Amino acid sequence: MTNSAVYLDHAATTDLNPAALSAMTEQFAHTGNPSSLHGAGRRANRVIDEARTKIAGVAAAHPTEVIFTSGGTESDNLALKGLFWNRTEKNPEARSILVAGIEHHAVLDTVAWLETHENATLLWMPVDADGVLDLQAAEELIEANHERIALGTLMWANNEVGTIEPISAFVALAAKYQIPVHSDAVQAFGTVPTDFAASGLATMAISAHKVGGPVGIGGLLVRRDIVLMPVQHGGGHERKLRSGTLNAASAAGFAAAATAVQANLDAESKRLSELRDYAVQRIAQSIPEAVLNGPRDALNEGKRLPGNLHFTFPECEGDSLLFLLDMFGIASSTGSACTAGVPQPSHVLVAMGRDARSARSVQRFTLGHTSMREDVDKLLEALPEAYQRAKKAGMAADESSIHTAGTGFTR
Repeated sequence: MTNSAVYLDHAATTDLNPAALSAMTEQFAHTGNPSSLHGAGRRANRVIDEARTKIAGVAAAHPTEVIFTSGGTESDNLALKGLFWNRTEKNPEARSILVAGIEHHAVLDTVAWLETHENATLLWMPVDADGVLDLQAAEELIEANHERIALGTLMWANNEVGTIEPISAFVALAAKYQIPVHSDAVQAFGTVPTDFAASGLATMAISAHKVGGPVGIGGLLVRRDIVLMPVQHGGGHERKLRSGTLNAASAAGFAAAATAVQANLDAESKRLSELRDYAVQRIAQSIPEAVLNGPRDALNEGKRLPGNLHFTFPECEGDSLLFLLDMFGIASSTGSACTAGVPQPSHVLVAMGRDARSARSVQRFTLGHTSMREDVDKLLEALPEAYQRAKKAGMAADESSIHTAGTGFTR
């Protein structure tokens, strides 16, 4: 369990699922390198194979398409760099990458690195006020630049505001010109249906600790006909795409957690969306000026992650509100990062058309498998006072005062 009395930051990481803990504990009692040929090695390799098969089943992929990594960040790096290098090796003119400003920094920083060091050109796709990709604008970019586009990338669901993106529609636009598409599905996997085979994606990033598995292991789903340039080299593990000794215990934990969430996906989605909507209604009543960011999705039609609430609380620093809520025993997050002690706006909200000032006044509450009605009630009880105190403190950057801290998202 967490140290906070009420934990509402499940999008950052969630509690370890009991099934995952049990599976890992069993494997910790055994020794064996999955690449070794003796009995202990073969036993460990069977654990890896079984885990790969289970995760593939949850993701609607073939087991050979599951490449184990250390988590979402590595998966995004391997997919984006690997696709880019493979494509430019075949066609040096294809150096453009389709990307939207709402992406997680694991994607944004990777494509920025490719722009700086590999002469990539970034083609920015706009989103609407809810953070949904503008498909018409994306199509126009593709039509005008298809001969020089190496790849496209679009997250399945946004980590800040919870918006679910039109993955299949975007992939279909890119497929007209055989442009491969990657998706960061770290927030979506295990929360909403993510059918890799049906999506048409070339690659898809997932992570264990978002679904109740251990920190330090994730996966990259790589379609069988897709070739990536490896980012790291060594023993040629994982289809020669990701060298390194595999962690059988963590793989078993990942598979157990993914299987558990898949078995309860529909019921849990309904439960969390009802809790979310209850919180949205009550916050609107107690703090009328609060603004919900992202799609409302009151009927749980798949427009927003079921456990995501993201609000703008005008005229207060998000970090101030975070620390005040923490004093009340409630763990939340801002979605902003601090640079040199100065509050920075949420890049996601800026991409959605918000002004930089209001994009600093945000708070994200995310529900998970341990969240209950009483957790939401405790938030609702503490939030009005915390907001008034944060609002009274004002906007630190307006006064050029030092405002330390910042919250990042564990990948």
